[in-house]
Amino acid sequence: MTSFQGIGPTFGFLQSTVWRTALALVVVFVMLALTGWTAVRSSKEDANPLATAKTAWRHATFLGRPLPDPQGTPAALRAFFSSLDRAEKQELATRYPLVVGNMDGAPVTLRYSANRMALDQAGAIARQRMDDHRLTPVGRQEAGRLMHRFESLMRDNRQILAFDPAGGGRVAEVFGDLQDAHRVSVIVPGVDTNLSTFERTARATSAPVGMAKALYGAERDAQPDARTAVIAWADYTAPAGLGVEAATGQLAAAGALRLRALVAGLPADSSVSLFCHSYGSVVCGVAARTLPPNVTDIAVAGSPGMRAESAAGLGTQARVWAMRDADDWIQDIPHLEVGGFGHGADPVDPSFGSRILSADGAIGHAGYFVPGTRSLHNFALLGVGAISSVECATSAPRCSADLA
Repeated sequence: MTSFQGIGPTFGFLQSTVWRTALALVVVFVMLALTGWTAVRSSKEDANPLATAKTAWRHATFLGRPLPDPQGTPAALRAFFSSLDRAEKQELATRYPLVVGNMDGAPVTLRYSANRMALDQAGAIARQRMDDHRLTPVGRQEAGRLMHRFESLMRDNRQILAFDPAGGGRVAEVFGDLQDAHRVSVIVPGVDTNLSTFERTARATSAPVGMAKALYGAERDAQPDARTAVIAWADYTAPAGLGVEAATGQLAAAGALRLRALVAGLPADSSVSLFCHSYGSVVCGVAARTLPPNVTDIAVAGSPGMRAESAAGLGTQARVWAMRDADDWIQDIPHLEVGGFGHGADPVDPSFGSRILSADGAIGHAGYFVPGTRSLHNFALLGVGAISSVECATSAPRCSADLA
């Protein structure tokens, strides 16, 4: 006779799994229906000035020698620039501002200078488009908006580490002295991040610039003598809205390659902490396994998942931290992966194995960097290396118990 002992619990588990999988698929298809699949990017590539400039660089010679591969390792490019004197470096930046301005391994101050020239050139093009009546009124209005953005990024006190005007645009900005920083914090933002949304006047801390300014200020308050720098890193192609791209990992995989290159190009003797918000935590999760050892901490907030089932599954030696406030809508999405959709387990679930931080004071999905919140203060403590002083979530009161 066949025994049915134990089938009840097993069947219940299968029902639960099937239900969670079905729910995930429903969420995905609702997203697709609402967006009409409009988030899928056109297969036709936008005009790409950076790609054109890199092609010119590859075919050029300098001082009678071929130039190095612009896609080379940061170490190789750092060695190349070290062989040049100041005037030679500046000449290359003047000839190829987009290439030098986006080159991990090039001197930081040279990149700032190159990107100022690249922004000036992009602004001139936008200014011409504003008066081009072959464009629609909407097209001319968009050109005017971009021109004002470029002008803002060119202000004297701004340190633009990366700039690419193609498509929606990519950009990164530094707060503090990156060359001499002992500790570097990198903010990796989520969906709808591009040139247009890089900074905001209203709800400033929901945009990368406001996040970075707030974190840099909080780090200075937490430890005034610390040599820190914060990077607002919008230098990857983020999903446009909550469509197919946001539900899958393709853009995260491409962003992870860029994030690794950024970190590899930072001063080798600096400790690096990543602060990854929303879809940015997917990017950090994909990148984690191959990040350099000077990445000491990866902190995620409002995460849809990190494309791993546990902190150990990330394959990193960095400490993994997570937080989520009670009002964040991200808690209602299914934290699993089905057929490439979804991003895996919930980083604030105790079973994931991350160190769960308090997010007291934060409100909503975009409230983690608001001054005065416990979430921002905890991030600042991680950024300056005061990890034993963080405040844990009430559900994980010993998240820092084993830290010196």
